[in-house]
Amino acid sequence: MKNPYRGLPDYAFWSRAVPRNPEALVAPLTTPEFSINATDAVATAGSCFAQHIARHLDRNGFSYLCAERSTAGLADPHGYDLFSARYGNIYTCRQLLQTFDRAYGLFDPIDDVWRREDGRYIDAFRPRLVEDGFANPDAVRQHRVPHFAAIRKVFEKCRVFIFTLGLTEAWVSKLDGAVYPLAPGVVGEGRGDGDYAFVNFKASQVSGDLSAFIDKLRQVNPNAKIILTVSPVPLVATYSGKHVLSANTYSKSVLRVAAQEVADVYGDVMYFPSFEIITGPQARGSYYGEDLRTVTPEGVEAVMAVFSRHMMRETKDIGIASSDAQVDPALSDVQRGMTDTAVATAEKAVADEQAEASLIICDEEEIERSVLGNRE
Repeated sequence: MKNPYRGLPDYAFWSRAVPRNPEALVAPLTTPEFSINATDAVATAGSCFAQHIARHLDRNGFSYLCAERSTAGLADPHGYDLFSARYGNIYTCRQLLQTFDRAYGLFDPIDDVWRREDGRYIDAFRPRLVEDGFANPDAVRQHRVPHFAAIRKVFEKCRVFIFTLGLTEAWVSKLDGAVYPLAPGVVGEGRGDGDYAFVNFKASQVSGDLSAFIDKLRQVNPNAKIILTVSPVPLVATYSGKHVLSANTYSKSVLRVAAQEVADVYGDVMYFPSFEIITGPQARGSYYGEDLRTVTPEGVEAVMAVFSRHMMRETKDIGIASSDAQVDPALSDVQRGMTDTAVATAEKAVADEQAEASLIICDEEEIERSVLGNRE
């Protein structure tokens, strides 16, 4: 037998693909299964990191599908406007599957409205949607009617659906299996303690839920392409009984395995390595802030540069990347051949993107605030 490794490309060898390149130029992606045209309607959902992709697409003149925005016409302080519909953070694949089922009338959870300490009511699935809460449960449910219509539009009209897998840990209703983005008691009181259970999904459950969602999405939108990513943002807290560092390793490993298993089975479904770009040893930890959890603007920029170069077929002058350029955070390669105006515009785009990187909002952070009593 001849040596099977002889003749493999450089990206197959650690010594050639990782340490020899500056961290900003390590793109752990080979040939993508597909790319995104500027006219493709792109929708996003998932954990808080998905919001970066949404902003990047919109800023670079790509067709970002926005089916729902705040009725007040003002920016939502809790980030619900940063997704294609105002569903907020969808941390688990079970929650994604149930979001589809609820929007199409296939699942009507029993425990769907929670009461806050101040007597106001909130949507158990969008707990920070309205700052002042709602006067009664009926008002919460009525508010969902146009929301479900917007979700259906997202699923039926998107050409590309990007989902960022965030967590394996969740809280589930014992009444019917409904999964919530936050544990009862963190923001709203919910029902009695005996009505909920903590779950930590296994890889087989995550891949099963994700596969079930794709099958249902293809029923209403047969041509939709799907990009899966795993959030590099560590857990805020764990209820698993394990050290949070070990719990985070388990969670991200499960999500990464499940995403790859699903991408390997389905056509027009691919994995994009945002997790590897941020957490890989080539980054040398430089893409996390002092809390070792917050992804820095430079980290976000590194992910978006790879995304632009490999996934976005047509790149605008205002963007930070060119489809065939080697991009670094300083824009040195992009600047070559550009006019002074184009360079200034590109630099401003990077600055804007870095400034907005700190505005990403995660419902999960409410866990720590609720424990510390720091409600800002």
